[in-house]
Amino acid sequence: MTQIHTLTRHRDIQNWVTDRHGIPAIARVRNSFGEERAQLKLSFQRRLKRQIESQDDGMSPCSWTAWLAELDRQQLALKVDLAADDFELVDRSQAN
Repeated sequence: MTQIHTLTRHRDIQNWVTDRHGIPAIARVRNSFGEERAQLKLSFQRRLKRQIESQDDGMSPCSWTAWLAELDRQQLALKVDLAADDFELVDRSQAN
């Protein structure tokens, strides 16, 4: 039985993250042409100390509404590994 699932439903994504004491965040990054884009992030309590110690990466906590709207705009899904309690954002077209 596989422990890897791809989540696309907003409720499932929010539940998976909040069950692990996570919060949504968005970082503004620039590409090589200087154009700014939104990079979706998830911040978890167990990783908080490391994030505080690292340099400012432009990550700003945001509402679930804003984060999920950007997820849809970028056509992304959340791929989760239940065995390792890990995740990654993937292209939604590759999710199926």
